[in-house]
Amino acid sequence: MYKRLVRPFLFLFSPEKAHAVSVSLFKLLLLIPGIDGIFRWYSNGFERSLRFDKKGLRFPNRVGLAAGFDKNATFYKAFRHLGFGFIEVGTVTPVGQPGNPKPRLFRLPQDEAIINRMGFNNEGVEAMVKRLKNRPKGLIVGGNIGKNKLTPNEKAVDDYLICFRALQPYVDYYAVNVSSPNTPGLRALQEKEPLKALLKALQEEARHLKADQPILLKIAPDLTESELSDIVEIVQECELAGVIATNTTVSRAGLKTSAELLAAVGAGGLSGKPVKDRSSEVIRYLREHLGPEPLIIGVGGIHSAEDALEKIDAGADLIQVYTGFIYEGPALIRSIHQQLEQRTQ
Repeated sequence: MYKRLVRPFLFLFSPEKAHAVSVSLFKLLLLIPGIDGIFRWYSNGFERSLRFDKKGLRFPNRVGLAAGFDKNATFYKAFRHLGFGFIEVGTVTPVGQPGNPKPRLFRLPQDEAIINRMGFNNEGVEAMVKRLKNRPKGLIVGGNIGKNKLTPNEKAVDDYLICFRALQPYVDYYAVNVSSPNTPGLRALQEKEPLKALLKALQEEARHLKADQPILLKIAPDLTESELSDIVEIVQECELAGVIATNTTVSRAGLKTSAELLAAVGAGGLSGKPVKDRSSEVIRYLREHLGPEPLIIGVGGIHSAEDALEKIDAGADLIQVYTGFIYEGPALIRSIHQQLEQRTQ
Protein backbone atom coordinates (compact mmCIF):
# COMPACT_ATOMS: atom_id res chain seq x y z
CA MET A 1 0.00 0.00 0.00
CA TYR A 2 2.82 2.41 0.82
CA LYS A 3 4.45 2.23 -2.62
CA ARG A 4 1.14 2.24 -4.50
CA LEU A 5 -0.73 4.91 -2.56
CA VAL A 6 1.22 6.66 0.20
CA ARG A 7 4.50 7.32 -1.59
CA PRO A 8 2.90 8.79 -4.75
CA PHE A 9 0.88 11.11 -2.52
CA LEU A 10 3.92 12.21 -0.50
CA PHE A 11 6.02 12.68 -3.65
CA LEU A 12 3.51 15.33 -4.78
CA PHE A 13 5.11 17.58 -2.16
CA SER A 14 8.64 18.92 -1.94
CA PRO A 15 10.88 16.53 0.03
CA GLU A 16 10.96 18.70 3.17
CA LYS A 17 7.20 19.24 3.06
CA ALA A 18 6.61 15.54 2.48
CA HIS A 19 8.72 14.76 5.53
CA ALA A 20 6.63 17.07 7.72
CA VAL A 21 3.34 15.80 6.27
CA SER A 22 4.22 12.12 6.71
CA VAL A 23 5.32 12.57 10.31
CA SER A 24 2.21 14.59 11.20
CA LEU A 25 -0.12 12.06 9.58
CA PHE A 26 1.54 9.16 11.35
CA LYS A 27 1.31 10.85 14.74
CA LEU A 28 -2.39 11.54 14.09
CA LEU A 29 -2.92 7.92 13.09
CA LEU A 30 -1.42 6.76 16.38
CA LEU A 31 -4.16 8.64 18.25
CA ILE A 32 -6.59 5.92 17.15
CA PRO A 33 -6.81 3.34 19.97
CA GLY A 34 -5.00 0.12 19.15
CA ILE A 35 -3.19 1.40 16.06
CA ASP A 36 0.19 1.42 17.81
CA GLY A 37 -0.22 -2.27 18.61
CA ILE A 38 -1.11 -3.07 15.02
CA PHE A 39 2.01 -1.36 13.76
CA ARG A 40 4.17 -3.13 16.31
CA TRP A 41 2.64 -6.47 15.31
CA TYR A 42 3.14 -5.74 11.61
CA SER A 43 6.77 -4.70 12.02
CA ASN A 44 7.66 -8.09 13.58
CA GLY A 45 10.49 -6.21 15.27
CA PHE A 46 10.02 -7.20 18.88
CA GLU A 47 10.57 -10.93 18.82
CA ARG A 48 12.89 -12.20 21.53
CA SER A 49 15.05 -13.88 18.88
CA LEU A 50 15.89 -10.51 17.31
CA ARG A 51 17.53 -8.99 20.40
CA PHE A 52 21.17 -8.03 20.11
CA ASP A 53 23.56 -7.20 22.95
CA LYS A 54 26.86 -5.38 22.58
CA LYS A 55 28.85 -2.70 24.40
CA GLY A 56 26.58 -2.93 27.41
CA LEU A 57 23.42 -2.17 25.38
CA ARG A 58 20.47 -4.47 24.72
CA PHE A 59 18.97 -3.60 21.34
CA PRO A 60 15.40 -4.89 20.81
CA ASN A 61 16.52 -5.66 17.25
CA ARG A 62 19.28 -4.72 14.81
CA VAL A 63 17.41 -2.16 12.69
CA GLY A 64 17.73 1.54 13.50
CA LEU A 65 16.60 4.86 12.08
CA ALA A 66 19.60 6.89 10.97
CA ALA A 67 20.38 10.41 12.13
CA GLY A 68 18.89 13.25 10.13
CA PHE A 69 15.35 11.89 10.09
CA ASP A 70 14.48 13.08 13.60
CA LYS A 71 16.81 16.04 14.00
CA ASN A 72 15.15 17.47 17.10
CA ALA A 73 13.87 14.32 18.86
CA THR A 74 10.32 15.36 18.08
CA PHE A 75 8.82 12.06 16.91
CA TYR A 76 11.09 9.23 18.03
CA LYS A 77 8.40 8.07 20.47
CA ALA A 78 5.95 7.59 17.61
CA PHE A 79 8.38 5.96 15.20
CA ARG A 80 9.41 3.27 17.65
CA HIS A 81 6.09 1.58 16.82
CA LEU A 82 7.33 0.95 13.27
CA GLY A 83 9.74 -1.66 14.58
CA PHE A 84 12.97 0.27 15.03
CA GLY A 85 15.22 -1.19 17.69
CA PHE A 86 17.06 2.09 18.05
CA ILE A 87 16.69 5.65 16.81
CA GLU A 88 19.51 8.13 16.37
CA VAL A 89 18.42 11.73 16.91
CA GLY A 90 20.24 14.79 15.57
CA THR A 91 22.61 15.95 14.30
CA VAL A 92 22.31 18.46 17.13
CA THR A 93 24.50 21.50 17.76
CA PRO A 94 24.93 23.63 20.91
CA VAL A 95 22.84 26.50 19.55
CA GLY A 96 19.89 26.18 17.20
CA GLN A 97 20.55 27.15 13.60
CA PRO A 98 18.39 27.37 10.45
CA GLY A 99 20.70 25.36 8.21
CA ASN A 100 21.28 26.12 4.56
CA PRO A 101 18.83 28.05 2.35
CA LYS A 102 15.94 26.12 0.78
CA PRO A 103 15.55 24.17 -1.42
CA ARG A 104 18.13 21.86 0.15
CA LEU A 105 16.63 18.37 -0.19
CA PHE A 106 16.18 16.68 -3.57
CA ARG A 107 14.89 13.32 -4.78
CA LEU A 108 16.59 11.39 -7.58
CA PRO A 109 13.85 8.81 -8.35
CA GLN A 110 15.76 7.19 -11.23
CA ASP A 111 18.53 6.29 -8.77
CA GLU A 112 16.30 5.82 -5.72
CA ALA A 113 18.51 8.36 -4.03
CA ILE A 114 18.39 11.71 -2.25
CA ILE A 115 20.74 14.67 -2.26
CA ASN A 116 20.67 16.89 0.79
CA ARG A 117 22.54 19.98 1.90
CA MET A 118 20.52 20.62 5.04
CA GLY A 119 23.44 22.07 7.00
CA PHE A 120 22.66 20.77 10.50
CA ASN A 121 19.37 22.63 10.80
CA ASN A 122 18.15 22.01 14.36
CA GLU A 123 16.71 23.72 17.42
CA GLY A 124 19.77 23.29 19.63
CA VAL A 125 20.75 20.80 22.28
CA GLU A 126 18.65 22.24 25.12
CA ALA A 127 15.45 21.82 23.09
CA MET A 128 16.44 18.22 22.39
CA VAL A 129 17.14 17.53 26.06
CA LYS A 130 13.63 18.65 27.03
CA ARG A 131 12.13 16.12 24.62
CA LEU A 132 14.36 13.27 25.76
CA LYS A 133 13.57 13.63 29.45
CA ASN A 134 10.39 11.53 29.14
CA ARG A 135 11.68 8.92 26.68
CA PRO A 136 10.00 5.51 26.74
CA LYS A 137 11.70 2.51 28.28
CA GLY A 138 13.19 -0.16 26.08
CA LEU A 139 14.07 2.01 23.09
CA ILE A 140 17.75 2.67 22.48
CA VAL A 141 18.37 6.33 21.58
CA GLY A 142 21.61 7.58 20.11
CA GLY A 143 22.66 11.23 20.17
CA ASN A 144 24.37 12.46 17.00
CA ILE A 145 26.43 15.54 17.85
CA GLY A 146 28.10 18.18 15.71
CA LYS A 147 29.33 21.76 15.67
CA ASN A 148 27.62 25.00 14.77
CA LYS A 149 28.31 26.39 11.31
CA LEU A 150 29.86 29.59 12.67
CA THR A 151 32.17 27.78 15.08
CA PRO A 152 35.71 27.68 13.64
CA ASN A 153 37.36 24.26 13.52
CA GLU A 154 39.95 25.28 16.11
CA LYS A 155 37.08 25.64 18.60
CA ALA A 156 35.01 22.69 17.37
CA VAL A 157 35.92 20.57 20.40
CA ASP A 158 34.04 23.02 22.63
CA ASP A 159 30.82 22.53 20.63
CA TYR A 160 31.05 18.75 20.77
CA LEU A 161 31.70 18.88 24.52
CA ILE A 162 28.65 21.09 25.12
CA CYS A 163 26.41 18.59 23.33
CA PHE A 164 28.12 15.63 24.99
CA ARG A 165 27.53 16.99 28.50
CA ALA A 166 23.94 18.05 27.86
CA LEU A 167 22.87 14.72 26.40
CA GLN A 168 24.76 12.48 28.81
CA PRO A 169 21.79 11.60 31.07
CA TYR A 170 19.43 11.01 28.15
CA VAL A 171 21.11 8.99 25.38
CA ASP A 172 22.39 5.43 25.22
CA TYR A 173 25.27 6.12 22.84
CA TYR A 174 26.92 9.02 21.08
CA ALA A 175 27.57 9.42 17.36
CA VAL A 176 30.33 11.94 16.64
CA ASN A 177 29.53 13.47 13.26
CA VAL A 178 32.58 14.86 11.48
CA SER A 179 31.56 13.56 8.07
CA SER A 180 28.65 15.64 6.82
CA PRO A 181 29.61 17.43 3.59
CA ASN A 182 27.14 20.26 4.24
CA THR A 183 28.87 22.22 7.00
CA PRO A 184 31.87 24.15 5.65
CA GLY A 185 35.17 22.68 6.81
CA LEU A 186 33.57 19.92 8.91
CA ARG A 187 35.18 17.04 7.03
CA ALA A 188 38.59 18.51 7.79
CA LEU A 189 37.97 17.24 11.33
CA GLN A 190 38.30 13.70 9.93
CA GLU A 191 42.00 14.36 9.41
CA LYS A 192 44.16 12.36 11.76
CA GLU A 193 45.41 14.89 14.32
CA PRO A 194 42.25 17.03 14.68
CA LEU A 195 40.16 13.89 14.99
CA LYS A 196 42.37 12.37 17.67
CA ALA A 197 42.27 15.62 19.65
CA LEU A 198 38.47 15.73 19.47
CA LEU A 199 37.92 12.10 20.43
CA LYS A 200 40.44 12.18 23.27
CA ALA A 201 38.70 15.26 24.66
CA LEU A 202 35.35 13.43 24.55
CA GLN A 203 36.81 10.35 26.21
CA GLU A 204 38.34 12.49 28.96
CA GLU A 205 34.97 14.17 29.51
CA ALA A 206 33.30 10.76 29.67
CA ARG A 207 35.70 9.73 32.43
CA HIS A 208 35.06 12.99 34.27
CA LEU A 209 31.27 12.51 34.08
CA LYS A 210 31.57 8.78 34.80
CA ALA A 211 29.59 8.29 31.60
CA ASP A 212 29.55 4.76 30.25
CA GLN A 213 27.72 5.38 26.95
CA PRO A 214 29.60 4.04 23.92
CA ILE A 215 31.15 6.71 21.69
CA LEU A 216 30.91 5.96 17.97
CA LEU A 217 32.53 7.83 15.09
CA LYS A 218 30.46 8.46 11.96
CA ILE A 219 32.65 8.51 8.86
CA ALA A 220 32.25 9.38 5.19
CA PRO A 221 32.26 6.82 2.37
CA ASP A 222 34.70 8.98 0.42
CA LEU A 223 37.78 8.14 2.51
CA THR A 224 40.74 6.55 0.75
CA GLU A 225 42.27 3.31 1.99
CA SER A 226 45.06 5.30 3.61
CA GLU A 227 42.50 7.48 5.40
CA LEU A 228 40.56 4.40 6.49
CA SER A 229 43.80 3.02 7.90
CA ASP A 230 44.10 6.23 9.91
CA ILE A 231 40.52 5.75 11.16
CA VAL A 232 41.40 2.24 12.34
CA GLU A 233 44.43 3.58 14.19
CA ILE A 234 42.41 6.39 15.76
CA VAL A 235 39.60 4.07 16.91
CA GLN A 236 42.16 1.84 18.58
CA GLU A 237 44.29 4.61 20.09
CA CYS A 238 41.29 6.57 21.39
CA GLU A 239 39.57 3.38 22.59
CA LEU A 240 36.34 4.18 20.79
CA ALA A 241 33.43 1.78 21.07
CA GLY A 242 32.98 1.68 17.31
CA VAL A 243 32.13 3.29 13.98
CA ILE A 244 29.05 4.22 11.97
CA ALA A 245 29.75 3.59 8.30
CA THR A 246 28.82 5.55 6.31
CA ASN A 247 27.49 9.07 5.91
CA THR A 248 26.48 10.55 2.54
CA THR A 249 28.87 10.83 -0.39
CA VAL A 250 29.91 13.80 -2.52
CA SER A 251 30.50 11.47 -5.47
CA ARG A 252 28.08 11.48 -8.42
CA ALA A 253 29.67 8.54 -10.24
CA GLY A 254 27.41 6.08 -12.05
CA LEU A 255 24.12 7.90 -11.55
CA LYS A 256 21.24 7.47 -13.99
CA THR A 257 19.99 10.99 -13.30
CA SER A 258 20.95 13.39 -16.09
CA ALA A 259 23.96 15.65 -15.76
CA GLU A 260 21.68 18.63 -16.38
CA LEU A 261 19.45 17.78 -13.43
CA LEU A 262 22.43 17.11 -11.19
CA ALA A 263 23.89 20.48 -12.12
CA ALA A 264 20.56 22.13 -11.30
CA VAL A 265 20.45 20.40 -7.91
CA GLY A 266 24.01 21.41 -7.05
CA ALA A 267 26.10 20.45 -4.05
CA GLY A 268 25.11 18.13 -1.24
CA GLY A 269 25.49 14.66 0.19
CA LEU A 270 24.11 11.75 -1.84
CA SER A 271 22.33 8.88 -0.06
CA GLY A 272 20.40 5.84 -1.21
CA LYS A 273 21.11 2.96 -3.57
CA PRO A 274 24.22 4.49 -5.21
CA VAL A 275 26.03 4.43 -1.83
CA LYS A 276 25.30 0.76 -1.09
CA ASP A 277 28.42 -0.89 -2.49
CA ARG A 278 30.91 1.64 -1.18
CA SER A 279 29.35 1.57 2.28
CA SER A 280 29.68 -2.21 2.38
CA GLU A 281 33.31 -1.97 1.23
CA VAL A 282 34.11 0.41 4.07
CA ILE A 283 32.36 -1.84 6.61
CA ARG A 284 34.28 -4.87 5.34
CA TYR A 285 37.60 -3.00 5.61
CA LEU A 286 36.86 -1.79 9.13
CA ARG A 287 35.82 -5.19 10.42
CA GLU A 288 38.85 -6.87 8.90
CA HIS A 289 41.26 -4.38 10.46
CA LEU A 290 39.48 -3.65 13.75
CA GLY A 291 38.58 -7.20 14.67
CA PRO A 292 35.36 -8.41 16.29
CA GLU A 293 35.23 -6.19 19.37
CA PRO A 294 34.22 -2.70 18.08
CA LEU A 295 30.57 -2.01 17.34
CA ILE A 296 29.97 -1.25 13.67
CA ILE A 297 26.68 0.23 12.49
CA GLY A 298 26.18 -0.12 8.74
CA VAL A 299 24.19 2.50 6.88
CA GLY A 300 23.98 3.42 3.22
CA GLY A 301 21.80 2.14 0.41
CA ILE A 302 19.68 -0.35 2.35
CA HIS A 303 16.51 -0.72 0.25
CA SER A 304 15.78 -4.42 0.87
CA ALA A 305 16.31 -7.20 3.36
CA GLU A 306 19.07 -8.51 1.09
CA ASP A 307 20.86 -5.16 1.33
CA ALA A 308 20.65 -5.32 5.13
CA LEU A 309 22.05 -8.84 5.21
CA GLU A 310 24.88 -7.73 2.91
CA LYS A 311 25.88 -5.12 5.49
CA ILE A 312 25.75 -7.67 8.31
CA ASP A 313 27.74 -10.19 6.29
CA ALA A 314 30.32 -7.46 5.59
CA GLY A 315 30.79 -7.03 9.35
CA ALA A 316 28.08 -4.69 10.61
CA ASP A 317 26.54 -5.55 13.98
CA LEU A 318 23.56 -3.25 13.44
CA ILE A 319 22.11 -1.41 10.46
CA GLN A 320 20.34 1.91 9.97
CA VAL A 321 17.96 3.04 7.26
CA TYR A 322 16.93 6.44 5.99
CA THR A 323 16.60 6.89 2.22
CA GLY A 324 15.50 3.28 1.74
CA PHE A 325 12.78 3.85 4.32
CA ILE A 326 11.52 6.85 2.32
CA TYR A 327 11.38 4.87 -0.92
CA GLU A 328 10.21 1.51 0.47
CA GLY A 329 8.17 2.42 3.55
CA PRO A 330 7.48 0.36 6.71
CA ALA A 331 7.47 -2.91 4.75
CA LEU A 332 11.25 -2.58 4.52
CA ILE A 333 11.57 -2.86 8.30
CA ARG A 334 9.26 -5.86 8.44
CA SER A 335 11.11 -7.71 5.66
CA ILE A 336 14.50 -7.16 7.32
CA HIS A 337 13.18 -8.53 10.61
CA GLN A 338 11.72 -11.56 8.86
CA GLN A 339 15.01 -12.36 7.16
CA LEU A 340 16.99 -11.93 10.38
CA GLU A 341 14.52 -14.13 12.25
CA GLN A 342 14.91 -16.85 9.65
CA ARG A 343 18.66 -16.77 10.22
CA THR A 344 18.18 -17.54 13.90
CA GLN A 345 16.04 -20.60 13.27
